[in-house]
Amino acid sequence: MTRALLYCAGGGIGDSLVASLVARALRTRYEQVDALTLPAHRATLERVPDIDTVLIDDGGDEGALAASLRDRNYNACVVTWATARTARVAKLAKIPVRVGQARRLYSGDFTKRVVVRSERGDVASHWSDILLDYARALDCDTNDRIPRFVPTAQDEREAESVTPSFSKGYIILHPTNAIASQRGIWPTSGWASLADALADRFDATILLSGAKSDDGINAAILADTAGERVVNIAGKLGIGAFGALARDAQAFVGITTGTMHVAAAVGAPTVGIFPFQSDFPERWAPLGTHTEVVRASYPCHPGDTKERCPDYACIAHLDVERVVAATQALIGGPRARHDTTVHL
Repeated sequence: MTRALLYCAGGGIGDSLVASLVARALRTRYEQVDALTLPAHRATLERVPDIDTVLIDDGGDEGALAASLRDRNYNACVVTWATARTARVAKLAKIPVRVGQARRLYSGDFTKRVVVRSERGDVASHWSDILLDYARALDCDTNDRIPRFVPTAQDEREAESVTPSFSKGYIILHPTNAIASQRGIWPTSGWASLADALADRFDATILLSGAKSDDGINAAILADTAGERVVNIAGKLGIGAFGALARDAQAFVGITTGTMHVAAAVGAPTVGIFPFQSDFPERWAPLGTHTEVVRASYPCHPGDTKERCPDYACIAHLDVERVVAATQALIGGPRARHDTTVHL
């Protein structure tokens, strides 16, 4: 049996979910495709049918990890999140064909080296296409660019625990990203206005999603809303149950983050909000059959990034009507493309 390993140990869950397209491409040549990822990404990739077995890199002893991989007799390994560690582990595992990033000090550990398109100034290619360049180095590819995420029966039961009586349906609103709760300056009034507007326009319950660390932000948003039709579910669901919840939602509306990619993957009408001028919607747009992108237009301070913005003014000035219009475009008429160039 021919075996390949997708080594995607880095970034967020959205990175690993998009990287799963590489596994799909590898299946055109290899009979078994496993994934090696971070502990926090395990639950996500275990729900991807393109992957046979999910292995964990917990950051421990490289030699022990490499030995465990060597016993699996992989024919090839694709490293999509290249670091000195991931390159070294693949080499120590004696996997004969190792594909990874070129132009790095550790690139010599790879037998096939790929120059990332962004290093050539490409800001238009979607990240999925950039990652598939690694699979193409092995003469593998796929034209199906929508990740697969399949919730379990237990996920479905867990999702039902937060939707007991929403007879008129619900919309998931995800107002936070990875750095929102870290700096204590994330504006909430615009999200509260958006929650009320979505509830009124679509006669729906609005579920404020997020991690447990986002509970304080979501509580502040909830306090500014009309309240009766807005519910805070931050930290109440695992990623699998979130996928089940999104699959049955009227829509997912949220800032670009991993849950946006999961929602699109399960087929939810998905509106991805890219509020920062430093965002690249072409690169990170949600991949699905019913998706829209709302782009940044607020004039950020020169040099601002999500990590060091002094006030998140683009979030404070969220253009509610444009986001609602993008949602209406999806709910009123599904689209095949991910970008209608709605401006925030």
